[in-house]
Amino acid sequence: MLHPTFLNSLYEYQIFTCLLYFGAYLLGSIPFGLLLTKLAGHGDIRNIGSGNIGATNVLRTGNKQLALLTLFLDGGKGALAVWLGLAISDNMYFALLMGLCAVIGHMYPIFLKFKGGKGVATAIGFYMMMSWELGLMIVVIWLMVAFVLKKSSAAAITAIGSAPFFAWFLDMPEYILYFGGLSALIIYKHKDNINRLFNGTEPSIGRK
Repeated sequence: MLHPTFLNSLYEYQIFTCLLYFGAYLLGSIPFGLLLTKLAGHGDIRNIGSGNIGATNVLRTGNKQLALLTLFLDGGKGALAVWLGLAISDNMYFALLMGLCAVIGHMYPIFLKFKGGKGVATAIGFYMMMSWELGLMIVVIWLMVAFVLKKSSAAAITAIGSAPFFAWFLDMPEYILYFGGLSALIIYKHKDNINRLFNGTEPSIGRK
């Protein structure tokens, strides 16, 4: 639980907690892919490829280093939110909700009129901080599917969708509902990708 000694009432405690959640959401809302591509002279990343602001679409600029940096920073948002939650409180559920707020911020950023990315990298950073074993399993599934199918969306859907099952395997049943909800939201954000996968029109990883 939180231990803010400067708070004098339950109302102040609730306001303070809500501000922390909103701060995590704002952290997740930072569109690193968009900012980095503009700084690198590639223009608005939303005007190329899938129109997404994530690392996969940044890779379509042909700049692998920029895509890797975007991946790292987007993942860092989820990891940092959980880390801050753990630093502020000894309540794991508080840290979990901080991480979820960051992922939602990436997907629905206030700075881009709530039109953001798919949330995969930020979610992986979140999972890594919740449990490095869980995060590693998700990354391995992503890499395996991406290697075989060469489709980032298929890898993301499979990897993120597996999170609740891995949570059960790792004896984390108390988080399955939360992870399942996040998986469902991320898969919903991939609805257009799913249609293209079925139609055979989904672009391969790295295709400009």
